[in-house]
Amino acid sequence: MQRSHRLAYLPYLCILPAFIGCLVFTVYPVIYLFYLSLYKVDLLSNTWEFVNIQNYLELGHSKDFLQVLRNSVIYSFFTVSISCCLSLVLAVVLNRPGRLHQFVQSAVFSPHIIPLVSVSLLWMWMMDKDYGLLNMVLQSLHLPKLMWIDSPATSLMSLILVAIWKSLGFNILLIIAGMHAIPVPVIEAARMDNANPITMVTQIFIPLLSPTLFFMLTVNIIASFQVFDSVKVLTSGGPSNSSNVLVYWIYQSGFEFYKFGEASTGAVILFVIVSIVTIANFLILRSRIHYH
Repeated sequence: MQRSHRLAYLPYLCILPAFIGCLVFTVYPVIYLFYLSLYKVDLLSNTWEFVNIQNYLELGHSKDFLQVLRNSVIYSFFTVSISCCLSLVLAVVLNRPGRLHQFVQSAVFSPHIIPLVSVSLLWMWMMDKDYGLLNMVLQSLHLPKLMWIDSPATSLMSLILVAIWKSLGFNILLIIAGMHAIPVPVIEAARMDNANPITMVTQIFIPLLSPTLFFMLTVNIIASFQVFDSVKVLTSGGPSNSSNVLVYWIYQSGFEFYKFGEASTGAVILFVIVSIVTIANFLILRSRIHYH
């Protein structure tokens, strides 16, 4: 009896190290972040001035921060929407037996396993305004060159292009894995009813893949708001703040300008935005998710 009583506590003892790690490295930093956002911090003189919500009010009236916020929303919207839709189409096309399709699947997935810094350096060369591969292609088609990452008009678009290319492999792999879980009789019955490809996608694949698509959408939204590496390598937030996004702005404020109060405020705003978008995504789509 005593032995079984002791064993009842064993699962809790097993998860205790992970629970302590979660408290120390996740919960405490988030709480401290909210606390720090209420202060003006000057590390040079080691002074902390309590300003209540003044940091939030200042950011709300800052044109630079509002532009960064706008860039983040635009980046997230186009990256997630284009990547998810394109991934679904390509997954349907690639989900076929045969060595050729297996090779193409591997090739499509390969960008996901390459570090984003390496991917960004590759795209930096491709987007070079003078010797880049993309401008060579445009010239061969008798089209004008683009400035890509060197112009305020195209810098954010260039980052979106890199993000879509990077995320396609992961999304396609998820969808194909979900397709393999669809019961074969369901697909065969649809084909016997002469369902065309559009009907197969809209009436069979999307409903039965809804849990996978929901997970993919949520992960992509969170990742799009957390982008940093490609911005740092390709544009450094420029030109003229045209490609700056929230995480990079937080990095600049904290580690370049040493405004840790403002940086913490920006991080809290990012936390709130991602939380609201994720919860709204769940509330809106949960009634349309079909678990089979």
